[in-house]
Amino acid sequence: MVIEKSEQIIREVGKVLVGKDDVVEKVLMTIYAGGHILLEDYPGVGKTTLALGFARTLGLDYKRIQFTSDTMPSDITGFSVYNKETGGFDYKAGAVDCQLFLGDEINRTSPKTQSALLEVMEEGSVTVDGITHKMQQPFICIATQNPVGSVGTQPLPDSQLDRFMVRLSIGYPNTQEQVDIIKQRQYNNPLDSIQKVISADDILEIQNFMSSIKMTDEVLLYMTRLCEATRDSSLVELGVSPRGVIALSQMSRARAVLKERTYVIPEDVQNVFLDVCAHRVILKPQARIEGVTARSLLTGILNQVEPPRLGTRRKERKK
Repeated sequence: MVIEKSEQIIREVGKVLVGKDDVVEKVLMTIYAGGHILLEDYPGVGKTTLALGFARTLGLDYKRIQFTSDTMPSDITGFSVYNKETGGFDYKAGAVDCQLFLGDEINRTSPKTQSALLEVMEEGSVTVDGITHKMQQPFICIATQNPVGSVGTQPLPDSQLDRFMVRLSIGYPNTQEQVDIIKQRQYNNPLDSIQKVISADDILEIQNFMSSIKMTDEVLLYMTRLCEATRDSSLVELGVSPRGVIALSQMSRARAVLKERTYVIPEDVQNVFLDVCAHRVILKPQARIEGVTARSLLTGILNQVEPPRLGTRRKERKK
């Protein structure tokens, strides 16, 4: 059932995000893994459309906020209002009182407002005036930021970048895809044709199912070695955290599910390694001088760390 529904979801979202099935698949994997997504890309490539497409086909309650310099933390978490009839305070929910929250241009608001998302991203709740309020489940945050133009922006602190399970980029469409997008929108909005495939309860069931996906000690050791290599590199100031290793294991399990397997193989880890870990690595100034990026460094680590040969070992055991 999961495979069939997943294929339907990818097709439905593909109606509005032409030619980007690989990105759609990784967003779906992140949702199954119970994580949050940071979309870092240029304006106009479909970041908001992607989030709205997922909200409709997954049947989720959706809210969007455009971050600006005057966006307040209470806009995110909500606030308390005095009720003169009861003599107490009533809680008025903020923008995160939903199941899929889109924060557009998160780097254009103040650090104080950015940090208002930390609790809800990690614990699924917000605390206002000392009272904790649970948000709807599942809770998925998709945040966007524009990598070009630093005027008026506030880079996300490392602690908050670490809360995002993956950082993805959609990229520009190719020539034929651009033509198809223009034709597609000539007479109607493709968002109107998106069909609901599953419900919030189905997503929670799939997220719970993730724990049953098997991961051998060899694969666990492989993941750990990959992440440890980022900490040992002479070009790295800060390597992948233990939270990053956990995120890598969750994403690897989600990919195994989409590939119709009940176990994780090294190729699952390799497929998501850059998306999970690139935004968690802080390079030293020397790396920037040498033209080394986080993604190129991680690619080198993938080539250096030997993956386990699970298939070979199984054959040897049979003999």
